Amino acid sequence: MTLHRLEHVVSFGDCDPAGIVFYPNYYAWMDATFHGYLRTSGPGHAALCRDLGARGVGLMETGMRYRAPASDGDRIEITLDAIDWAEKSLRASFTARVGARLIFEGFETRGLFVADAEGRLRAAPVAALRALLG
Repeated sequence: MTLHRLEHVVSFGDCDPAGIVFYPNYYAWMDATFHGYLRTSGPGHAALCRDLGARGVGLMETGMRYRAPASDGDRIEITLDAIDWAEKSLRASFTARVGARLIFEGFETRGLFVADAEGRLRAAPVAALRALLG
């Protein structure tokens, strides 16, 4: 099941000297896919944070398995495939493909960060976030 999809045409500037996508770009595209999901399933990141009294839906952990390279001119499709909810975090799973070719499988673990009485950030329960994203 696909929760959100982002398409990107790889350009020369996305690539390293070997002509393949420079791997940090995959993380940026995964992040953009997640934020696109927040805009289509809810009011977007800023409005969600305002409504929930949070500072952000921030990263706690991320990872990726690289399956095949992508290069200049490739049309890459990044999909948010699933979200697994825990008490104070969510784990978003992603895949990216060029046509039928699997490029990467990745994940982000995110928390809903709020400030405590001393102004330090801490992870809050994510049930309200889940309810808003329905």
